[in-house]
Amino acid sequence: MPMKDRIDAHGALHHIIIRGIERKVIFKDSQDYSNFLSRLRNVLTETKTPCFAWTLMTRRLKAESKGNNGG
Repeated sequence: MPMKDRIDAHGALHHIIIRGIERKVIFKDSQDYSNFLSRLRNVLTETKTPCFAWTLMTRRLKAESKGNNGG
């Protein structure tokens, strides 16, 4: 079940988790990792959203970002 939306307070830190459905692999090879990082970089640049750290694992992604929407 998805979580409810949270208030995006300006400057709030967000812990982001993406997991494969039923714990399935979401990154199969180095090209998958590169493709995802390229797309992530584009989104972060376009939205001017800072991302302080990320970890890509075969079955999940974890990241720390700072909200900039202002609630």
